[in-house]
Amino acid sequence: MAEKYQRILLKLSGEALAGDQGYGIDPDVITGIAAEIKEVNDLGVQVALVIGGGNIFRGLAASSKGMDRASADYMGMLATVMNSLAMQDALEKQGVVTRVQSAIEMQQIAEPYIRRRAVRHLEKGRVVIFSAGTGNPYFTTDTAASLRAMEINAEVILKATKVDGVYTADPKKDSTAVKLSTLTYLEVLQKGLQVMDATATSLCMDNDLPMIIFDMTCRGNIKKVVLGEQIGTIVKGGDADDR
Repeated sequence: MAEKYQRILLKLSGEALAGDQGYGIDPDVITGIAAEIKEVNDLGVQVALVIGGGNIFRGLAASSKGMDRASADYMGMLATVMNSLAMQDALEKQGVVTRVQSAIEMQQIAEPYIRRRAVRHLEKGRVVIFSAGTGNPYFTTDTAASLRAMEINAEVILKATKVDGVYTADPKKDSTAVKLSTLTYLEVLQKGLQVMDATATSLCMDNDLPMIIFDMTCRGNIKKVVLGEQIGTIVKGGDADDR
């Protein structure tokens, strides 16, 4: 079965790396994710990654407790670099050639983010991990994922979560919640659905970049999405009537 996408951007939350422990990095979890990325990379699909930092430090939470927002956000960006280096190590242990690029220069541990260099790495089959968000405070790693995906001409953003798509309500709290297989970006914004923040959603909408929200905890799902299987929720442009 031929892969549906040739170049993808996978967005992982920092919390995904923490597993059940809730903070830090669970070695078993990160090894499992790396194995799945390797499977996709072995298909010849070009893979870029953006990882959040919420398992180590969350800038927004710190600023709500009185810390300067810009300083808190910079600390959050450094947390994403730590996660990126951990993912690089996990991937390279499985034989995947990897590059970490940072939006904040730190030459001893990561390349600076250079768009053309990132694309060249992808063309050579290397997995590129974009760290430090956009390099600016007040922007989330969701926004960084949207921005980088467009800069490298990714065909889709795969947003890995702990639920198997977007629901009309929280399925854990509301038994009548219904899974939505397709949404438009406008619906996400109008209904205030917690898919991505509004900046990231608007960026994708303006540039007609589709996004698939899927369950990361189910082994093999990244490969299934890449092969075009209908799992999770796809968010794309156009009117709801076009579906």
